[in-house]
Amino acid sequence: MTKHVPFTGSLTALVTPFKDGKIDEATLRALVDWQIESGSHGLVPVGTTGESPTLSHAEHGEVTEIVIDQAKGRVPVIAGAGSNNTTEAIALARHAEKAGAQGLLVVTPYYNKPTQEGMYQHFKAVNDAVGIPIIIYNIPPRSVVDMSVETMKRLYELKNIAGVKDATANLARVSQQRHALGPDFIQLSGEDMTALAYMAAGGHGCISVVANVAPKLCAELMVCALKGDYAGALKLQDRLVPLHDAVFKEPGLAGAKHGLKLLGRISEEVRLPLLPVTPATGEVIRGAMVHAGLLNA
Repeated sequence: MTKHVPFTGSLTALVTPFKDGKIDEATLRALVDWQIESGSHGLVPVGTTGESPTLSHAEHGEVTEIVIDQAKGRVPVIAGAGSNNTTEAIALARHAEKAGAQGLLVVTPYYNKPTQEGMYQHFKAVNDAVGIPIIIYNIPPRSVVDMSVETMKRLYELKNIAGVKDATANLARVSQQRHALGPDFIQLSGEDMTALAYMAAGGHGCISVVANVAPKLCAELMVCALKGDYAGALKLQDRLVPLHDAVFKEPGLAGAKHGLKLLGRISEEVRLPLLPVTPATGEVIRGAMVHAGLLNA
């Protein structure tokens, strides 16, 4: 096991296509190929963008296995393995490792509101159960809890904790985490709109929802940022800003699925309690895609 696997660039928080209520395997496989061919540097299936809260355990495992099989090692797959039940998180993590995932994305336990020590023990338990890198997913707006830099530093001393997907919306955190944990601690933005600024402060990449719809542009932006070509990155950002806004007018995965529908790649079927985007939001997404050069006017 190599702790410092180079998870960098644009890693797509992959949606899960459905057809008549079931996983659409053929479409998912085609989506994986298109993502890789478009330049995405990694895939992150069965996170919240992949509708993991409404997937059964069997479906969760199925999507993980399909994506890993179809990727065929061309890009790393960081499989979602998060839960507010530590035993469940361990089971998901072990399955993903057995299936061939290169890494795991484990969210801070939501709803339970654990203490910093509780979060430490949760992640330590997952760490001790597997032998592949773990990316901490810190997203206080959804999980309610915010993992402190100090707790992250303690976890980084463990064998498999390799980095963070940071969705705190606090750009100071990337600098604070870099100072406390060093430049090898992998820092991935969890927010499309601020990902460019995150990179300028020392980030390594972005786990992106918008990359579902614009994989080539998102990958090119990350390549520019990693090379230090911020002028080039800013030109791409200018094309993407309306899309970053539009996709998240309603729940991001529904916005991403609508964009993919407009591209003719998947249906926009989602599972309750989420719904497809409203017609008004759909028009905003279409306009943003035209602005980005993804659709003709």
